[in-house]
Amino acid sequence: MEQRALTGNIISDPKVLKMSPILLFVKIADTRSGQLINCLVHKHGLNFLYQATLGSQIAVYGHYNLRKQFVIDKFMINAQVSA
Repeated sequence: MEQRALTGNIISDPKVLKMSPILLFVKIADTRSGQLINCLVHKHGLNFLYQATLGSQIAVYGHYNLRKQFVIDKFMINAQVSA
């Protein structure tokens, strides 16, 4: 598996696919290529669910699975400040 780093914006609210163990689905728009990436979150899923909001900037690190879904191993979400 080739590990990759991507940056982009969250364009869909995280969707819970499975509760035990937790598995989340989210779509991210890549800032470099502009393409939509289907992502799965397993590690630290509850933290992701708490921090992720629609339109937030995100940096992710992970790999593609056989179904061409990006499996996120690490993430960092840029906090949105509301004025």
